Amino acid sequence: MRLELRRRATQGEPVGWGMGVHPVLQRVYAARGVLGPAQVEHRLKRLLSPHELGGMAAAVGLLAEAIRDDWSILIAGDYDCDGATGVAVAVRGLRMLGARKVDYVVPNRFIHGYGLTPALVASLQPTPQLLVTVDNGVASVAGVAAASERGIRVIVTDHHLPGEQLPACDAIVNPNLVGDPFPSKMLAGVGVMFYLLLGLRAKLREQGAFGQGEPDLSALLDLVALGTVADLVPLDFNNRVLVEAGLQRIRQGRACAGIHALIEVGKRSRATLCSSDLGFSVGPRLNAAGRLEDMRLGVECLLADDPAQARRHAERLDAINRERRELQASMVAEAELMVVGVASIEAVGVALYEASWHAGVVGLVASKLKERLHRPVIAFASASEDDVEHLRGSGRSIPGFHLRDALAMIDARHPGLIERFGGHAMAAGLSMKAANYPRFAAAFDEVAREMIEPEHLQAVLHTDGELPSGGFTLELARQLRDAGPWGQAFPEPLFDNVFECASWKVMGETHLRLQLRDPRDGALQEAVMFNAYHGQPPPQRMRAVYELGINDWQGRESARLLLRHMEPVAD
Repeated sequence: MRLELRRRATQGEPVGWGMGVHPVLQRVYAARGVLGPAQVEHRLKRLLSPHELGGMAAAVGLLAEAIRDDWSILIAGDYDCDGATGVAVAVRGLRMLGARKVDYVVPNRFIHGYGLTPALVASLQPTPQLLVTVDNGVASVAGVAAASERGIRVIVTDHHLPGEQLPACDAIVNPNLVGDPFPSKMLAGVGVMFYLLLGLRAKLREQGAFGQGEPDLSALLDLVALGTVADLVPLDFNNRVLVEAGLQRIRQGRACAGIHALIEVGKRSRATLCSSDLGFSVGPRLNAAGRLEDMRLGVECLLADDPAQARRHAERLDAINRERRELQASMVAEAELMVVGVASIEAVGVALYEASWHAGVVGLVASKLKERLHRPVIAFASASEDDVEHLRGSGRSIPGFHLRDALAMIDARHPGLIERFGGHAMAAGLSMKAANYPRFAAAFDEVAREMIEPEHLQAVLHTDGELPSGGFTLELARQLRDAGPWGQAFPEPLFDNVFECASWKVMGETHLRLQLRDPRDGALQEAVMFNAYHGQPPPQRMRAVYELGINDWQGRESARLLLRHMEPVAD
């Protein structure tokens, strides 16, 4: 598919930056609506107040009672990185605040399904007195009812969009409930849990529970940062404060043993760790456990205080992630064969199903195909080896198409076609009977055609324009690296320039190492591009889209271009 390059426009005039901030960085900030230094002062005291979250008073009141009366508290998480970090934050945080009987459960996607299901509730032994969900629960109407029948009190903490019916629980804390006053709707599940702990600490402070000193909940921010970045929630100002504080803890060597170990097995530098390292190295290793095995391994890694034990868990997670990558590559290759020609023919909403696929990896297949086709994709697999009559699907969307709303529309038009669904604008999941797949595929395409404007089917790569002659400096690269945290809705800077290819060679089998000449002054720039070699040489004269990165070789840093796209240009 042809890629259209568009340069971001600044959203105002930069003001008040001072001489130390490079003009290019000022331009980058202005293209993201950040016009002055106050908008990047990511200090914890600028966090939104937990008291603005709806449901907070009821939730912290019940938790304070549970701690006072020594109830057994069970945290019910999700099997992705957001859920795992949220569980770790909840367990660690509640123990810090005085709870003595805290345990957790994470559903196995192949046995219990997603969220707080009746099957998960039935498996709970012994019966807890209080159950607190993390990163799930707002759609668990039946699961909460099952818990209530067993006499379990339930607090739901979630960030997913609610359905028509809310669960009948004791309290719900979710910024995305209709009418919730919390100014930011972008918190990840782990962020909601962290806010609940902030509210609980304030409640316990009022009750005089802390004596000489109160717990420092900032010790949990490394976990909050990891879950927030890995869940791809938009990094609005409030989320950037949380992520930056967590990154600072990690860089200073104050992260939990599990995150330290995951950074080490991922061969990342703790001292210069950035949000992309969390998203592309640490997060996937944690996610792999929930995709292929049991996320309890991931949670145990994050709860470990002994470095040697954490390292053993991290090495096992690394091995599972390598298995996940191999499985994903095989499934993506099969999916690409299935959609040859789709980009130029009929399907707008693309549904794919292969009986041999692994249900834990279909979301990654959907993501890869969405990038290639630039249209929404939902990939399906059998629910399990023992249940081929039901399918589980995971979808990824494109800007301009709200995936969860699309599934709600299909559900309204075709009652009973979908058994369960939930998610966000850009990612969602569902389950249904295998016999219904053809009808669903047709309905999904129909809704996509109705909701997607033709211009949204054009793949677009936004850039921050050209770097000026002489601008390819290590100083600027360092400023750009440290200026984030970059992430969803606050994208890492990308630039585009015309270059001449002075030399190139293949690294491994598919990667390129290049020397690019700036035709304006003849300066040579080192560059790399991964998975770019397919038997053909790069263009002699090209427009390249790139990050201005840093190559750290044997302790010596130098500026290097990390190419994201290249296309030939005429002389």
